[in-house]
Amino acid sequence: MLWYFDYVEPVFRPPSEARSLILQATIGCSQNGCTFCGMYKMKRFHCRPVEDLVAEMRSIPLPHRAQIQRVFLADGDALVYPQDGLLQILDALAEHFPALTRVACYASPNSLTTKTVDQLRQLRAKKLRILYFGLESGDDATLELINKKFTAARMLELCRLAQQAGMKLSVTAILGLAGTERSAEHAAATADWINALSPEYFSLLTMFRRHNDIHFERINQLSNGQVLEEALAIVRRLNPQRTILRSNHVSNSLNLAGSYPKDRQRLIAQAEVALEQARRSPEWFELVPEYEETHY
Repeated sequence: MLWYFDYVEPVFRPPSEARSLILQATIGCSQNGCTFCGMYKMKRFHCRPVEDLVAEMRSIPLPHRAQIQRVFLADGDALVYPQDGLLQILDALAEHFPALTRVACYASPNSLTTKTVDQLRQLRAKKLRILYFGLESGDDATLELINKKFTAARMLELCRLAQQAGMKLSVTAILGLAGTERSAEHAAATADWINALSPEYFSLLTMFRRHNDIHFERINQLSNGQVLEEALAIVRRLNPQRTILRSNHVSNSLNLAGSYPKDRQRLIAQAEVALEQARRSPEWFELVPEYEETHY
């Protein structure tokens, strides 16, 4: 990650944006009520003025600007930025970074409701090419539990509009989110949702503690073995087209990587082997994951 500015911390970005310039267009997340998520609870959401962002671009030394190829617009869902201002930001990025090839940002369901297909096409024409979208679950009961405020069907509709505009989508779901109570339903509905959309990328992470104790009080947390069972249930049901799967977050005990439909059977076999090996270690299998981020 290229670091030139005094950010309003904490700053989060997807793993694939590790080499991108992070430009904080918004502070916090406009939705910011999901009980499972502790990323932006310490921030009051607001959009930063365009002129402040342009000043930051100009503060980067000219030789460095010429090397910047990718920009990630933070924080939680920069897509919610008003359209005229967002177009100005993208124009300024193109002006100040001549080697720029791609701009990316998080997109909440809420932010997608603020843009028409034509507006998304305008943004894509100015190099905003990929949106990172937190589905979390395809199961409506689980979405209600986490206060997502959108149904799975509505999120599918919004993501299809983004695809219609030519945007690439990287969708994330969370293993263990529903607890033991709805693990099977969560796994099946999430896989079905991904099959219906076939996003360019689909990533799994595992539920962990980060300023979200209220959610852990509402569920019976999955053990290590149950997380693997849920992961296997998802990959057995997954059958999207032209979708790349990644399960490489630090919270995951099972690292999966492959492309659908080509690698479907290999991914299933890999998850089956991991589960069988885990069953040979009952103490680990029954242990509840303890991964936690405590810095913020």
